[in-house]
Amino acid sequence: MPNTESAKKRVRQNAKRNALNNWRKRRVKDQIKAFDKAVHDRDAKAAEAELRKVAAVLDKVSSTSTMHRNTAARKKSRLTKRLKALQGAAK
Repeated sequence: MPNTESAKKRVRQNAKRNALNNWRKRRVKDQIKAFDKAVHDRDAKAAEAELRKVAAVLDKVSSTSTMHRNTAARKKSRLTKRLKALQGAAK
């Protein structure tokens, strides 16, 4: 239990930041799930559209302290690799 005013404020700030970070991470996860569904359904066009959305969300989140830019780049790279494999299999 915080005793000082600054400790109380710190608790409030941490709760607010935690909620915002969780919201941002949830957006990324939801978008990746939509991409995964398109890949699972073997729909290359939809997967390509979803990949663009995932990349946009990852870029936006990685510009904050929620996610490191290299983590976002790694995720985009792996998702792009899966899309290319799907497109190669479709040919």
